[in-house]
Amino acid sequence: MSRFWSPLVQSLTPYVPGEQPKLSNLIKLNTNESPYGPSPKALEAIRQAADDTLRLYPDPVSLGLRQAIAKRSGLTPDHVFVGNGSDEVLAHAFQAFFNHGEPLLFPDVTYSFYPVYCGLYGLPFETVPLDEGLRVRVEDFNRPNSGIVLANPNAPTGIALGLGDIETLLSAHPDRVVLIDEAYVDFGAESAVSLVSRYPNLLVVQTFSKSRGMAGLRVGFAIGDPALIEGLVRVKDSFNSYPLDRLAQAGAQAAYEDEEWLTTCVNKVVATRDMLSSALGALGFDVLPSCANFVYARHIDRDAASLAAALRERAIIVRHLKGPRTSSWLRITVGTDAQCTSLLDALKDILRRND
Repeated sequence: MSRFWSPLVQSLTPYVPGEQPKLSNLIKLNTNESPYGPSPKALEAIRQAADDTLRLYPDPVSLGLRQAIAKRSGLTPDHVFVGNGSDEVLAHAFQAFFNHGEPLLFPDVTYSFYPVYCGLYGLPFETVPLDEGLRVRVEDFNRPNSGIVLANPNAPTGIALGLGDIETLLSAHPDRVVLIDEAYVDFGAESAVSLVSRYPNLLVVQTFSKSRGMAGLRVGFAIGDPALIEGLVRVKDSFNSYPLDRLAQAGAQAAYEDEEWLTTCVNKVVATRDMLSSALGALGFDVLPSCANFVYARHIDRDAASLAAALRERAIIVRHLKGPRTSSWLRITVGTDAQCTSLLDALKDILRRND
């Protein structure tokens, strides 16, 4: 530790992102990136925006992008907030809404950035255990809280809640913000955006990194009651009033408006996911029902860490998360059919060698 660090910095346990190794002929199935890339219309919009106007600051309120997002949802731009990736949007939400003295609630197996934000902002929190099938039980959140955060579909499990369960939470906690993190919603879950006009305590967060194939551009957004959006804007403008550059705004707006590309890519991923889940089951894996662009699987009699290491030796990277409830599981991004076939062939060879 540096003697110049503040006590807060000394106490932090930062989030560890998925590995980005520089291996030749790598099959990268560990960070849930899209195998199909951005909309060609988005790439063209970025090229068109890369001109002399880059000498000027971008629109600090990203009005064009917010209008496009709002139009799709039948809302107005004052229901929409945009930021530099959904991680930044989440960070602003944690700071804006969850410091009421009581603990923030989120599942014990979920996106591991949530406790990191709590540490950064000094927020007390409690984790609510998933059931034996690694599913969220909304009734278990009926306890004092400063707010509730749920990834839906959940990560790393891929399991989704229905809108009825989300409405139950919203109704049970009318004086607290319920944040639904929908990073993977396009792959099979039902978005809670349709509930925003009826529940002023609902904030829905989404990203361009997964289904729209733009993880390298860093764009995320929130949809909620205008009063919640104003709270996020107040935090943003006290931190960085220009979070999205001109290229990001142009590319993200074009990507959001290209529904045909989104549908095509999502359908490919879902079809490959179904194939991969079935094939893993045939190899002796227990595979959770996924509504995301990854599957969560464990082998009935093989150690997950050893399997991940053996795959890495074959230049195939999957995610192994250490923890009392996750150490026996592997999270595998759904790649192309060819990539998933290579993964399955490698697993067959590894399992055969270990017999």
